[in-house]
Amino acid sequence: MNPNITVTQKQLSEFLLNVALVRPVFIWGAPGIGKSSLVENFALELDLPCVSLLGSQLAPEDLIGVPQIKDGTSSFCPPKMIAKEKPYCLFLDELNACSHEVQKAFYSLINDRRIGEYHLPEGSIIIGAGNRAQDNAIVKPMSSALINRMVHVHLKVSHRDWLEWARHHNIHPWVLEYIQTRPDHLWSQPPKTEEPFSTPRSWHMLSDALHEYGTDLNPQWTEILANGCLTPHHATQFKGFIKQINSQYQLKSIIKGETSWPSQPEDRDVLYFLAQSFRSQLIKELPPEKKQLSSSHQELAHRAKALLKDLAALSWEIAQMVVAEQDKGSTLPSWLMVEIVRDLPRLVQKKK
Repeated sequence: MNPNITVTQKQLSEFLLNVALVRPVFIWGAPGIGKSSLVENFALELDLPCVSLLGSQLAPEDLIGVPQIKDGTSSFCPPKMIAKEKPYCLFLDELNACSHEVQKAFYSLINDRRIGEYHLPEGSIIIGAGNRAQDNAIVKPMSSALINRMVHVHLKVSHRDWLEWARHHNIHPWVLEYIQTRPDHLWSQPPKTEEPFSTPRSWHMLSDALHEYGTDLNPQWTEILANGCLTPHHATQFKGFIKQINSQYQLKSIIKGETSWPSQPEDRDVLYFLAQSFRSQLIKELPPEKKQLSSSHQELAHRAKALLKDLAALSWEIAQMVVAEQDKGSTLPSWLMVEIVRDLPRLVQKKK
């Protein structure tokens, strides 16, 4: 299912509070962006126990139960974890990863809130969640009958919401500072190959590992941990970021002219990180239209061209990376590119 309208973590909490109380909800989203924890926190806020069922590990009898003969007739006994006397939140995680037989077993549970003769207690909530086909996750087509039984919402990653959460959950200072510097690295599209990729969950894992190493952490272990959790490109950037923290090179000082780009071969990873951060800052701070320029914007643009010239003298490829179009919607303002083409024409020439 392709998302048309998405919600952030904060918006999802409000959505669930207004919708999940009256109708079953299904949350679509990429792996590792916090779907499960958001549902568990929502149930906690309502003071309801949360019972999680993992769709990819269910068989039909896990829901329907087994038959029991009493007084010459048989009836199905639902599982103990579902058949509760008091209201609760039933979380159907990876619902679209279960087989079609299991999906059919969910029909009456989701629509009528019952399994056989057992009815969910009044006040119970049903929430499902699952990944999307484009995420290279284990998913199966959801039947139209099941889709039509739920209200659907698409969750997206918000670095602002995540940073607010992270500040209250002991996330490692290095991770916090890095995501503040490069919010676009909080999440990346799951790769088609078998390799780690960046998500809020993987940054949390990296944070836990960094905390566990404590004072025993060295650059080698930092590199190993980052590559074990993050998208390879992000891991390289994170390594350069940590090295930059421990060195005399700061992007603010470089922009102010108090220091220059690192020029030693052993600092090439630091140079790469600083250049990427420089590009990100230009995109963030400079307005899209030239008529919106303030004096501080003009000063930054003038300084940017001088820094690009100096950067090109150290590494032509890294300088070109700063001005090249990368991700969709992640480009330097067009008016600045016009000035760069005018003043530094060779920098924007494409490789043959």
